[in-house]
Amino acid sequence: MKYLIIGAGPAGLTLANKLMQQGEQDFLVLERESEAGGLCRSKDIDGSPLDIGGGHFLDVRNPRVLDFAFDFMPESEWDRYVRDSRIVVNDNMIGSPIEANIWQMKLEDQVQYLKAIAVAGCNLGIEMPEKFVDWIYWKLGKKIADDYMIPYNQKMFGENLNDLGTYWLNKLPNVSFDETLISCLEKKAYGTQPGHAEFFYPKKYGYGELWLRMAKKLENRIVYNEKAITLDLDTRTVNGKYKADIIINTSPWTAFNEITGLTDELKEKIKSLKHSSVVINYVPETLETEAQWIYYPDPELDYHRILVRSNFCPNSKGYWTETNLTRFKESGKDKDSYFIMDYAYPLNTIGKQEKMQDLLKYTESKGVYGLGRWGEWQHYNSDVVVNLALEFAEKI
Repeated sequence: MKYLIIGAGPAGLTLANKLMQQGEQDFLVLERESEAGGLCRSKDIDGSPLDIGGGHFLDVRNPRVLDFAFDFMPESEWDRYVRDSRIVVNDNMIGSPIEANIWQMKLEDQVQYLKAIAVAGCNLGIEMPEKFVDWIYWKLGKKIADDYMIPYNQKMFGENLNDLGTYWLNKLPNVSFDETLISCLEKKAYGTQPGHAEFFYPKKYGYGELWLRMAKKLENRIVYNEKAITLDLDTRTVNGKYKADIIINTSPWTAFNEITGLTDELKEKIKSLKHSSVVINYVPETLETEAQWIYYPDPELDYHRILVRSNFCPNSKGYWTETNLTRFKESGKDKDSYFIMDYAYPLNTIGKQEKMQDLLKYTESKGVYGLGRWGEWQHYNSDVVVNLALEFAEKI
């Protein structure tokens, strides 16, 4: 075929549907699972949908992405929410991000945090460091680093945080010391807000419904239960039987058993790519809170965050936890209530950007492209992935 797309997650489904909208019929999508959606799949648990890949929502900020999504699932089928995310730290439950909401803490804690931020490296004119842990102290001060950022990120990404670089930190909210101080004086948040400050979520379904509808439009152009095991770059062939003029890979590069046509150096670069795995566990208990996200840096708790589905999914109860697989305690849990996602987050390790640039430049010279969270090995939200896939469809 002309185009072969590996993976029927948000990137692959968007690309395939956009190609079809542009009049292209000669393409095929390979999907390793029995249904489409990737990390954004949903299951019915306890009478309501649960997103088995964690919290995925449709951000409101990009009109082009919204218009495309609403073609498959009209806006009338979505509810719009203002994000309510909170942090539990030192017996304080406050809004997120922490540096914009210190004013919600006990007064004595506010004083200690402000004193620490005031002497953080970024406020003393010290040059920004290259390692992630050093950056936390430099940007936010010792108090936030020790009480929240370091333990939380260790729980989410693993103990070796200094394996991570600092090039990806534009994803984090940026709140200056002046804004933190003003927020404490005026008792309201200042600075940029985290992603999904406002978001859409389906009224009757989980987020996975959007992707199921995209897959339905493709009809027999998706082959399910077909994991891409081998990739021959020279002949542009997958699994020895699917051959294309152009291949677009949206799956993890490390998930292939064999990629033929790579240099030894590039093979080593692929092996060095890191990711984390998570477990999504449903808890039927209903929490008395209006928050949708709650973050827990406490190392005594195995999970790092919970999502209270009753606060964004009507007529539901309970919540689900997200836990790094290395911390998950399986004993005592109902095996039907949790889901393991082997590939959850691509880790932004030092040198990853350069490695991916070299890899993608080489594969593109062979007619094989990487797209989306895993094809580009970037921690993209689904709305970003949709926009990238729309742009890519137009480019090719």
